[in-house]
Amino acid sequence: MGLLVVGVVILVGIHLVPSVTALRQRLVQSLGENTYKGVFSVIALLGLGLMVVGKGMAEFVPVWQPPVWGKDVAPLIMPAAFVLLAAAYLPTNIKRVTRHPMLWGITLWAAAHILANGDLASLVLFGGLGAFSLFAMWSANLRGAARSQTRHPLKKDIIDVAAGILVYGIFLFLHPYLFGVPAVS
Repeated sequence: MGLLVVGVVILVGIHLVPSVTALRQRLVQSLGENTYKGVFSVIALLGLGLMVVGKGMAEFVPVWQPPVWGKDVAPLIMPAAFVLLAAAYLPTNIKRVTRHPMLWGITLWAAAHILANGDLASLVLFGGLGAFSLFAMWSANLRGAARSQTRHPLKKDIIDVAAGILVYGIFLFLHPYLFGVPAVS
């Protein structure tokens, strides 16, 4: 469990740096933009790796009994999470609806997994990242995050939805191999 906690702390910690604008500016000034981004990425990947390994090694400690319907609802939420994650990187009209498609995608991903799992490691991983995503949206909004005003053709949205569903299908298939449990039973 220790590796999981350290991984979450590292990943969330490095992602808190941009919310402290003065700190980010000092780091960019002293390191340079590209070096800052490189160091940021390496630290984030380290946290992600520790989380994956830590979750895999964590013993099962039950905290609550998830609702019976939780495992049925989670696979219905996940396609929306993947579409939102794709929208963060693709030019779509979704960015005209929400300022934070990636963070909403992570929030939905976390909620779906909390509904389906009732153990401590899942609470640390999914609860921690879900709570951070909500905080990050709030913080970005305080710093002036705005919805996109750019209109894109409908085909861009169709491409985004198709990409999100395709990646979801891939993860659905690979879930038992990557994480040791089937996503649907």
